[in-house]
Amino acid sequence: MTKIVVVDNHGQFTHLERRALRDLGVDTELIDNETSPEAVDADGVVLSGGPDMDRIGRSAEYLEGDVPVLGICLGMQLIAEELGGRVGGGEYGGYADVNVEIVDDEDPLTGSLHPETRVWASHADEVKELPDGFELTAQSDVCGVEAMSDTDRDLYGVQWHPEVAHTEEGEEIFENFLAICES
Repeated sequence: MTKIVVVDNHGQFTHLERRALRDLGVDTELIDNETSPEAVDADGVVLSGGPDMDRIGRSAEYLEGDVPVLGICLGMQLIAEELGGRVGGGEYGGYADVNVEIVDDEDPLTGSLHPETRVWASHADEVKELPDGFELTAQSDVCGVEAMSDTDRDLYGVQWHPEVAHTEEGEEIFENFLAICES
């Protein structure tokens, strides 16, 4: 059975990320973000959302491993910041429904979604500039980088929260990430 761990960055929806994976039949565990990657045996890692970069613990160390990583909201932002991208404040803080345009229909994480899909996202902070090696995979009128992928390193990020009911095709994000982890 495929095992995917969810690294807890103190987000209010983190337990729902674990539940979404469990509902897909994945062996999943919620782990503290101070847990060393060497202590974790998994086929994939989800870096959860959270309140701020000062509380990410050892999350960045998971980017150096040899398993796929999915960053959600703050998780995506820390991927970008750690790998040379730029994160800054968004014009629209707080949570809101957002129409996202999928711009890369070949992307293994987001490509199977409808060309336009509704998501639940916070844009208090957001990726402003992609790190080297990443491709833009989704955007919106609210945010230029709604999703990004580096398929060579199996690093993926979404600004929105696929684990909440307000996100139309959220389960598909987790299904696609599971497929990435199993390939």
